[in-house]
Amino acid sequence: MRRAGEAGARLIQFPEGCLSGYATDQVRHDRLDWAAVDEEHRQVAALAAELGLWVVLGSAHRLNAPHRPHNSLYVIADDGKLVGRYDKRYCSNNETLNYYTPGFEPTVFEVDGFTFGCAICVEINFPDLFAEYERLGVDCLLLSAYPVDAIFEIKARAHAAINNYWLAMSTPMQTSHLLSSELIGPEGTVLARADDQTELIIGELDREAPEFDIALNKARPWRAIAREGEIYRSRRVADPRSTDRTSF
Repeated sequence: MRRAGEAGARLIQFPEGCLSGYATDQVRHDRLDWAAVDEEHRQVAALAAELGLWVVLGSAHRLNAPHRPHNSLYVIADDGKLVGRYDKRYCSNNETLNYYTPGFEPTVFEVDGFTFGCAICVEINFPDLFAEYERLGVDCLLLSAYPVDAIFEIKARAHAAINNYWLAMSTPMQTSHLLSSELIGPEGTVLARADDQTELIIGELDREAPEFDIALNKARPWRAIAREGEIYRSRRVADPRSTDRTSF
């Protein structure tokens, strides 16, 4: 966080389960020292206020017994206040049956005139979630993950290009052989990528960049019109050559 602040960043994003650990047979939340985790949350929030830095932090969110925790992203503002939390909605089968309680709502927040949304890991496989965030007007989707295969990056780039928004992907160093942390542009290109030696990457969202003109100013507005469908419905014709699909 200090290095990001010194580099001029306004928001820093961490991977899935970064602070609490990701629940497995080795990391059991019913044995977790929640008091220590909560103290770390408070220290992160205090440092966010000190640095004037927004923080999106992957961690488990404790519920009352006997309910399992949420797999969450905490949204901490640059004054240190917790202003939102995203709870993973499309949990995996193993997560749902053994480790986590699913969430049910999207999370959207604004920083310096840019709107951000949140998603976590296996949710990459649910295009409707990414389309929902496009409808909610996000400029950048923050995807924090612990990836298990290399195809993950292709899916992330496709979601960015299809929905014409930036996609920032934060993953842990120990999965860099599969996928590195990346900032993907609204036309699907990788703008910044970590490597085995890089723990922090810095990227900038620039709506005026000419390389994003088609994606942001032409493709995205047009696709919204196309999905609504009236432009097509108004041009439906009553023509037997159209309705007969069994002749050349």
